[in-house]
Amino acid sequence: MFGCDCFYWNQRQQAVDFDSLPEPKPFSLPAPLPQWPQGQGFGTGRMNLGELEVIQVTKFESVWRCIQLGGNSQLGVSFYKPVGIPDGFHSLGYYCHPNDQHPLRGYVLVARQINHPQSLSSDPPPLRKPINYSLIWSTGSHYGDKGYFWLPNPPTGYKVMGIVVTHDSNQPDVDEVRCVRADLTEHCETCDLVFSMDSKSGSNQQFQIWTTKPCAMGMFGKGVSVGTFYCQSAISSSEEALASIACLKNLDSTLSAMPNLNQIHSLIQHYGPTMYFHPDEDYLPSSVQWFFKNGALLYKDDWKEGQPINYMGSNLPSGGVNDGEYWIDLPLDDGESSSLKNGNLESAELYVHVKPALGGSFTDVAMWVFCPFNGPVTLKIGLMSLPMSRLGQHVGDWEHVTLRINNFTGELWQVFYSEHSGGRWVDASEVEFIKGSNKPIVYSSKHGHASFPHEGMFLQGATKLGVGVRNDTARSDYFIDSSIKYQLIAAEYLGEEVIKEPSWLQYMREWGPTIVYDSRSEIDKIINILPFFVRFSVENLIELFPTELYGEEGPTGPKEKDNWVGDEIC
Repeated sequence: MFGCDCFYWNQRQQAVDFDSLPEPKPFSLPAPLPQWPQGQGFGTGRMNLGELEVIQVTKFESVWRCIQLGGNSQLGVSFYKPVGIPDGFHSLGYYCHPNDQHPLRGYVLVARQINHPQSLSSDPPPLRKPINYSLIWSTGSHYGDKGYFWLPNPPTGYKVMGIVVTHDSNQPDVDEVRCVRADLTEHCETCDLVFSMDSKSGSNQQFQIWTTKPCAMGMFGKGVSVGTFYCQSAISSSEEALASIACLKNLDSTLSAMPNLNQIHSLIQHYGPTMYFHPDEDYLPSSVQWFFKNGALLYKDDWKEGQPINYMGSNLPSGGVNDGEYWIDLPLDDGESSSLKNGNLESAELYVHVKPALGGSFTDVAMWVFCPFNGPVTLKIGLMSLPMSRLGQHVGDWEHVTLRINNFTGELWQVFYSEHSGGRWVDASEVEFIKGSNKPIVYSSKHGHASFPHEGMFLQGATKLGVGVRNDTARSDYFIDSSIKYQLIAAEYLGEEVIKEPSWLQYMREWGPTIVYDSRSEIDKIINILPFFVRFSVENLIELFPTELYGEEGPTGPKEKDNWVGDEIC
């Protein structure tokens, strides 16, 4: 849920005033949330999972804290017990948070049993108390209060959702948490490392703390993150320990916590990012329709000439797979081709795909931008920057950002910024917003259109050596306000009749031709202009740059990407 660095336990004998450590402050979005249109479960604070109803709890009581002393910083991790749990609901585990500058933005789910039409009176209850606890690990006494980490031991047929932490050696009360019937759970895996202590820090055993996430992610994944944590010591089997921890499963086939159509439009209008292009950008975006109308051509292996594409793309081959038989290219006329490459910002809009995430507890709003042309790159080698005339360019460019929205509250939780073949999730607390609003800012890199959360130069390649491709971003008068200029192209969970997908979305082939370069001759040209003392061998230099530089390959459209159905690739 949040990015965490690795923390190491400090074994020095030094007095620590734990009470003087400031508690992390809760994060709030810059602007108040609107009143969302009426619907089913979206934004109500509750979620139906079938036999369980869950609520997100964000109020915590500090249980125990550890710190790392060094310099002027006091870092470590704190552990919290959820409080203010409504009557009838039960805790499933505790929460942990790093003692850094990140605001407190976590949650844990609490659950209660509800009557389900398909449940039988003979079925075991969905929630049961643990039998007892196993001590996983404890700290030394030189930290003041000792910390103890307890794994609940579930009854047969039940799974554990999280760990309990205490500051004394007495086993927690079995009423402290509940275990969940195994058929109501999904497998989970470790995600972000929150804390690590090893022998370097003076201990005779290793101890690590992780956040977890469902193993099956993406649009069809049913796993719901509980918000708790997993921990492991060297004396325990990692496979057995992790197998005992699970996440919840959403058995509500209606996905009632997902937003309806009116709520989707309200979310986009409230959170729709503004995408800024570099002031020196030569290859601006356009609408897909403008691209077709102004000369884009469809080619096939056995055609002598390209064929015009109609305005809606209905004469494009539909469905199937990317078999390389068809592709799209620019007009043969140099003037028309050049004009098409430059794009048309006035027509540009973002194409929106809305889908469930984390078992329908979150909504992913993926917003795609189309550029008719991806320009050549600028290479950086040490202090030198070398604009290329050909490397990195290709016809057709699809990039995107994804907003992850909390379905319990309707809050923007994270933003995914796609960067070429990957990208990264950025917590909303670290996002730059349009002043006075909750609309994130997205900076599109010059020529390559990769997305970044801030202005500056971002290097793709061997960053430690200062060798790679420059991604330059800056604010300019070239921008798209997606809260106004957008088109909703898909939201499968609403049903086939609610949103009519455009014809061009079914085109699964490439949006540009494939051209292979002689990479050695291209690199030779670079080496010949470098000063002698910074020259690399051809082979070494090739290895330092991204492989996609050495040829042109038009991208496939949004629906052919892995993240259309799956989770984002980081």
